[in-house]
Amino acid sequence: MAFKKNDKFSVLLSNISSNLKEGANFFTEYKLKNVSDLKIFSEKMKEIETKGDSFVHEVIKELNDAFITPIEREDILHLAMVMDDVLDGLEATSALFEMYSITQADDFMLQFVDAIRGSVIEIDKAVELLSNKKLPQIREHAIKIKDFESKCDNILRQSIKNLFNVEKDPIRIIQYKEIYENLEDVADSCQTVANILETIIMKNA
Repeated sequence: MAFKKNDKFSVLLSNISSNLKEGANFFTEYKLKNVSDLKIFSEKMKEIETKGDSFVHEVIKELNDAFITPIEREDILHLAMVMDDVLDGLEATSALFEMYSITQADDFMLQFVDAIRGSVIEIDKAVELLSNKKLPQIREHAIKIKDFESKCDNILRQSIKNLFNVEKDPIRIIQYKEIYENLEDVADSCQTVANILETIIMKNA
């Protein structure tokens, strides 16, 4: 079984992935200049994250009402929720920037964010292929997402090593380490999306 054209679950999953892409793009492109920008940054991320939550609630409602689903219910729900986890992680990171008044992302943070945005673009492409019933083609996007996650593992090791070598302020060490680890968690969530996509291919292709 697979999605029919304009199937309601296909539309909802596409809404979630498009909203996630909007969030990742905003997170990557927003230029922080001073502390007042941090409030705008975190509030906009919260707004996008709240919209994502409403799409997930819609998926749950439709799953409860549906007699038959195009692919297994658990797979639809799991995919929706883990895409939402990626957005939750980005929103939580924007809140940390505001809480710690960090207006200057360092090179490691920029590398993380670049890799995460790359993963999110691959997720969006994969969800589009899922909607168009092109399941075998999803695998290449899942592999790219896992490559980005592996890259983030390396960035985390380098960033923490560098932090303990160069930073003397213990409070700054705690703050930066938390942001690095948060971003790595976001990359892990992207990898979980890739794993779910591969499970869907295996069951339905």
